[in-house]
Amino acid sequence: MPRTKTPPTKRTTATTLAPSELHLRIEGLAIEHEKLLKQIKKKRNELNNFIEQMRVTATEIFGRATPNYQKIALLDQEIHTLFKEILEKKKLGKQSKKKIEEIYRSLQYAGIISRKPFDIFEDEDLAEDFEDLERDLEEEFDSKRSQQSNYYHRPDSEAESPSATKSESSKKIRHIFLRLAEIFHPDRAKDVETQKRHTEIMQEINKAYQEGDLARLLEIEQQHEVGEEIDSNSEDDLSRKCSRLEQNNKILKTQYESLKKELREVKKTPEGEMLADCKKAKKHGVNPVDEILGQLESQIEVISGIRDYVKDFQEQKLTIKEFLEGPDILRSLQRDMMEELLEEMLEDLGGVIRF
Repeated sequence: MPRTKTPPTKRTTATTLAPSELHLRIEGLAIEHEKLLKQIKKKRNELNNFIEQMRVTATEIFGRATPNYQKIALLDQEIHTLFKEILEKKKLGKQSKKKIEEIYRSLQYAGIISRKPFDIFEDEDLAEDFEDLERDLEEEFDSKRSQQSNYYHRPDSEAESPSATKSESSKKIRHIFLRLAEIFHPDRAKDVETQKRHTEIMQEINKAYQEGDLARLLEIEQQHEVGEEIDSNSEDDLSRKCSRLEQNNKILKTQYESLKKELREVKKTPEGEMLADCKKAKKHGVNPVDEILGQLESQIEVISGIRDYVKDFQEQKLTIKEFLEGPDILRSLQRDMMEELLEEMLEDLGGVIRF
């Protein structure tokens, strides 16, 4: 009998094993991918909810406090007008006028009334001193404002990362955007109903692209099942999918860290701190809006007292000597400011001085 030839055994190589290894790798990356998408969605909702709560709280406070703010503005304007009339029309000695100017400026520096340009000052040295002080305060204010930049429309993908990562992220986002736009462009729809649906989807796609939101673009891709087709038996296809998942996950991690950072920074803004204070107050059974209104009422009382003090002098109900002693509230504030300044100086010295 002729000997039957045994078919040659296929050699096991790295190539035949690769698909199985890639399947396992892809499975792990896919799990990580879904986890990142959920984390981003949760953190994005947390950020949006916090911003909405800030808006609602600010709107409520502004709505109820507007009448009080209007009263303060009217009193403020009245005090400035009274001082202007006193300094420009009243017959005053040079020293008396200088002291009145100092009282006027002290009220502004203490924050009791708004700050105004001092072109009415005759004392050039005094005017220059206060202009320098005003400039310093404005620079400090501008510096703080720049640190509290607008957090409401900042793209999720904007993070402090190397330029290469940003470029990689931008390219990836644009690539997915263009592919989705090609699929869902309304002009490609074959009927009115499909065109309407594609228009709605394109609005979501455009919004996600403008915000640099890779996670949302990928969600849209999954939701409508328009991902790139992969041959599960092709090593090349599997390798491409693996690389794509690795790249996407890297960008998603950056986006997630960016969202966390943005939320932290929003909480540090004046509006964010106000919301936090309101929440704390509510926990202690205190109505935060009523508390703010109470503070404004106290402020109105103080400013009204200042107005009456200046008006009494303007109407000659106070002597120049009585007026130059300054209002009680200003003397009290000056004492507090000096005490705070002394405490800060002692802290800076680190306890070197001992009593």
